[in-house]
Amino acid sequence: PLCLCVRLNWVAGFARVSIQDKEESMLTKPLKGVVPPMVTPLLDNHTLDAKGLERLVEHILSGHVHGLFLLGTTGEAPDLSYELRHELVQRVCGQVGGRVPVMVGITDTVFSESVRLAESAARAGAEGVVAAPPYYFTPGQPELVEYYMHLANSLPLPLFLYNMPSHTKVMIDPYTVRALAENGNIVGLKDSSANIVYFNTVRHLLRERTDFSILMGPEEALGEVVLMGGHGGVCGGANLFPALFVETYDAAVAGDVGRVRELQERIMKVSGALYGVGRHVSSFLKGVKCSLDLMGICNDFMAEPFSRFREEERSIIRSRLLALGANVVKE
Repeated sequence: PLCLCVRLNWVAGFARVSIQDKEESMLTKPLKGVVPPMVTPLLDNHTLDAKGLERLVEHILSGHVHGLFLLGTTGEAPDLSYELRHELVQRVCGQVGGRVPVMVGITDTVFSESVRLAESAARAGAEGVVAAPPYYFTPGQPELVEYYMHLANSLPLPLFLYNMPSHTKVMIDPYTVRALAENGNIVGLKDSSANIVYFNTVRHLLRERTDFSILMGPEEALGEVVLMGGHGGVCGGANLFPALFVETYDAAVAGDVGRVRELQERIMKVSGALYGVGRHVSSFLKGVKCSLDLMGICNDFMAEPFSRFREEERSIIRSRLLALGANVVKE
């Protein structure tokens, strides 16, 4: 609507001035490539699996990924204590040591906690932060604009928008994204809507903004969106098979459609084999964590209110991993 567009343009224009004195980040703009949303290895609800975390980070980096995303949906962020979130960021940033940019999810219903985690992440060496709309109360689009502008202007690091309507109950409208992109501290979008029309609409609206990153969440569309001009993907399966996703991205960048089709079919086999065991929305994450445990990388404990797979589902995952050619080291 016209009134909404006027409002968005006014707020965006204000933001262009208000962030001009922010310190420049070392983050490459636009961020491109495969940026896995890392799972959070846990021993229990209060304790990180520190050894497993170290192995997982090195396993993912061995696939030559282009970054790491901590504390997203795959990282179970809303179910983790603030202490665990801060500890995770400190440990991972220290281990990565600048080899790839680390992005930190700061989504929260409490504004000050988002800012506090961003400040902690900046001190630890992270290069950017990611925020979905606050959940529980559903904001309208003008409210989202004001919220994100206030947040971006309060942060020490560049901010990526996170469109996750299945979990937050609100879609970040494409025109809202375009207005927010006028803020120099808002540098990209992670779209997990699984809506290719939405993704391409945002990409079209921002076609002149060569510095703004547009990343796809669902890995089942990675090759397609990169061929269409998207900048890459935040692919949960890259916790397991990082090289597969990097190879798919590289083939798409090179315009090798035949190779993309072949690799994307492998990704679909991973998705079909491991993400749908069980009957619940949590099945994806349970499948990834169970697989990592069977591969000897990290513990598969799930933060409350969820729980790890029982033996029946675990046996299914094990047989399917073997069929995929994975290195299974546990019974």
